[in-house]
Amino acid sequence: MNFDTLLVGTIPLMVIIFGLVEFIKSLGVTGKALTTVSLVFGIAFGLAYQISTAGVPVAFVGWFEASIFGLAVGLVTSGFYKFADSRFPRA
Repeated sequence: MNFDTLLVGTIPLMVIIFGLVEFIKSLGVTGKALTTVSLVFGIAFGLAYQISTAGVPVAFVGWFEASIFGLAVGLVTSGFYKFADSRFPRA
């Protein structure tokens, strides 16, 4: 895994997820449901990113690596979103 490419690709990915979560929030979703939406978006987009950069995995190890990456992106985005939302509430 190339960490330079991973870092460069992951930051814009997280910005997209934050934007999508804000859009969902504007539709009236709040609280734990919003955190869950952020996690699901992170997992889905993280998994898709791994597949787009490394191709469709053919072995378990490839799927496991892609799944862990998606889970990590999901946890980071949902955790960061929840942290920022609670620390910097809208006026």
